[in-house]
Amino acid sequence: MRVGTFVLAAQFPGQGQGEALHRAVRSAEVAEEAGLDSVWLAEHHFVPYGTCPSAITLAALLLGRTQTLRVGTAVSVLPTAHPVALGEQAALLHLTSGGRFSLGVGRGGPWVDLEVFGAGVEAYEQGFPDSLDLLLRWLREPRVAGEGERFAFREVPVVPRPAEAIGGTDPAGPEVVVACTSPRSVRLAAERGLPMLLGMHIGDEEKAEMVALWRRCALEAGRPAADIITAPHVSAGVAQVGDDRAEATEALLKAMPGWLKQGLDAHVTVDGRARSMRDPFAYTELLCGLHPVGTPQLCADRLAATSERTGITRFALLVEGSGDLATTEENVRRLGAEVLPQLG
Repeated sequence: MRVGTFVLAAQFPGQGQGEALHRAVRSAEVAEEAGLDSVWLAEHHFVPYGTCPSAITLAALLLGRTQTLRVGTAVSVLPTAHPVALGEQAALLHLTSGGRFSLGVGRGGPWVDLEVFGAGVEAYEQGFPDSLDLLLRWLREPRVAGEGERFAFREVPVVPRPAEAIGGTDPAGPEVVVACTSPRSVRLAAERGLPMLLGMHIGDEEKAEMVALWRRCALEAGRPAADIITAPHVSAGVAQVGDDRAEATEALLKAMPGWLKQGLDAHVTVDGRARSMRDPFAYTELLCGLHPVGTPQLCADRLAATSERTGITRFALLVEGSGDLATTEENVRRLGAEVLPQLG
């Protein structure tokens, strides 16, 4: 089982953006010190829900500051990026980090980002599969031409190529993970043999159903059975370690509802479509119930139960839910020192 952190660089009420980003960087540095496996970085635009606008840029910084930690994007939003530009950056980080980079990609949402970056709502609603396929070609082939309506260009050489790796780096290129929130995205990932990143808003039962669907679709697509069973899916969640469950829950209930309300209220749709909003307090309570929030033993038991029920062995855990730097660092250290040893 591999346990890592999920970093949003969340801006809590009363905090500045620099403070949020500093906490994000420190939590990653402490994660390596604590012996955690990885850090996964979120990407958001124009909202305090997350103050990192470029997960791959922050990944580059953290790869330079760490030695063993795997650093991934969770996710780089593909509809507002050019797949070739993102592929070049991913290949560069893969080659220069010794293979420690994972590229997580997703559709994002129908936000005003699509207008600002000139992508349009079509890129969000219909364009994700073509963008993903172009990205994968860039990471796997020596020369690529753009043949779609949105990305049409003459054949050009891929530089740098993941196959040029030295020093033991996997020549197959950086791992690519797809954020999946619907049966459509599950099928998309499965047909391409790509592992899924499953969100923290759903529980074990729904995640198990999505893994089962992925396996069926991958099998229908002709993927090798061994690869299907061992696919390294990632489960996102929330973690808060305390001396008792009440203490850990209180730390999140004091801070997360204010952040969620401020952050989610700031999202603006590109076309004025209506959107439903979760009650921030009820959502925080839900997350506390779904994920490892409590004593070290409870946290270990919850992670083990999720793994047993879903078959997922990799975790990306939000550790900054208290909104406080010192508390976040302590939370990460306790995950490493008191929870990981119980997982084997």
